Amino acid sequence: MREEIDAEIVKLLEERELTVAFITRFLSERGFDVTRQLVERSLRRMVSLGVVEAFYTNGNKRKHYRLVR
Repeated sequence: MREEIDAEIVKLLEERELTVAFITRFLSERGFDVTRQLVERSLRRMVSLGVVEAFYTNGNKRKHYRLVR
């Protein structure tokens, strides 16, 4: 289950940079039963592995995520 969610997050982030709220929403629309906390946990793990990077934009206090190129 976790690997499926991680793979789906990577697919979403290949398209564009997203916040946790949008990632959670898009995963739910694709039929995954996820919570914001589960998505945040997965993203934190992927950041520590170096797959994804977190950043802030234009004074917006929300953390955005994108794939490491």
